[in-house]
Amino acid sequence: MVNESRHRVVIVGGGFAGLTAAQALKRSPVMIHLLDRRNFHLFQPLLYQVATGGLSPANIAAPLRSIVRRQSNVLTLMEEVIGFDVPRQSVLTSHGSLPFDTLIVAAGVRHAYFGHPEWEVHAPGLKSVEDATGMRRRILLAFEQAETSHDDDDRQSCLTFVIVGGGPTGVELAGAIGELAHHTLKREFRQIRPGAARIMLFEAADRILSTYPPALSERATRSLQRLGVEVYVQTKVTDITRDSIQFHRDGQLHVLSTRTILWAAGVQASPLGQALAEATGAKLDRVGRVMVQPDLSVPNHANIFVLGDLAHCPGPDGQPLPGVAPVAMQQGSYVARLLNARLKGESIGPFHYHDRGSMATIGRGAAIADLGWIKLSGYLAWLAWLFIHLIFLVGFHNRMLVMFQWAWCYVTRNRSARLITDVPADVSSSNPSG
Repeated sequence: MVNESRHRVVIVGGGFAGLTAAQALKRSPVMIHLLDRRNFHLFQPLLYQVATGGLSPANIAAPLRSIVRRQSNVLTLMEEVIGFDVPRQSVLTSHGSLPFDTLIVAAGVRHAYFGHPEWEVHAPGLKSVEDATGMRRRILLAFEQAETSHDDDDRQSCLTFVIVGGGPTGVELAGAIGELAHHTLKREFRQIRPGAARIMLFEAADRILSTYPPALSERATRSLQRLGVEVYVQTKVTDITRDSIQFHRDGQLHVLSTRTILWAAGVQASPLGQALAEATGAKLDRVGRVMVQPDLSVPNHANIFVLGDLAHCPGPDGQPLPGVAPVAMQQGSYVARLLNARLKGESIGPFHYHDRGSMATIGRGAAIADLGWIKLSGYLAWLAWLFIHLIFLVGFHNRMLVMFQWAWCYVTRNRSARLITDVPADVSSSNPSG
């Protein structure tokens, strides 16, 4: 039974920030309602491995109810939050309203197309399990369609992959597709050479991984090139269609024929950011994130907090903190400590992010890591990347599954989750064998 007499905490979002906050309140005299549209926690940093067949969705997701099953002060609800009634201190859901004493909103972000939402159907992003399996289908179908094509131009279009965005997601995707083409699929086709695939990474800035030191960006570029990836910087996309991409580079307009365009170029906040701003009078930044106070609360609403990717929280340099898991997890822990202090009539200082570094992998045995006190690249950075990601995966079961999958992939170069599911009707109907 739910004890409604305790301090009521409603957490919107079961990602890194929301889940960490709920777990950190395990021994607190509060009643927590954890709301999410999905029934699982997703380890988003490894979505690109699902998209390229290295892992299955179940390897990087865990049911929320299972994670908090031993935490008696948490009630997990699979709910769609549609708004907030701040005067009545209620969260509005598709099934009614839920009262709160403290509200924590950690609803995350989605990919943005810089004013061109029509591009999404042709260039999918990577934020959900469905995004990852849909992207996996596109990538693998491209090789299958090239195998059955009898037209050289059509075959080349099928074997041309364009990734837009040179941040960590784009770099990791490009490297994984390079490995897939040059190693995993090397002897699996008879009519085509997968290694002949053209893999292109577009970045509008003057270098990829622009948040890393220039030397690490250069090493990442060289690692990608060894995997057959063509890296194009200062390249701005101007149009995307079903079978082509148009872009500006070196002062010239180019049009490239391609069947597979993958988007990793930008994000926009969840619509709940706008809903919360309208309910509280909070300001939003240009991507829709809520501008929060130093204690992560909404201005003039000390009991409402915004965490994770949805929060515009300035760092020491005045720029908003990056939308990465360590930031979200530290914010979740901080708000739990703050709430515990308040319940005791005490206070704590503002939130400070402790940056322990960042890293990105570029393929088998290659990665870069900026840990502040040391900068690594190559095999040692890759081992550090593996270790850190295994630690952060939720649940011992998931860690073991991923560890064995990675070990098998490393030894054999095989990606065992290369399944083409939910084939579009125009593709499946052309194959009479089903």
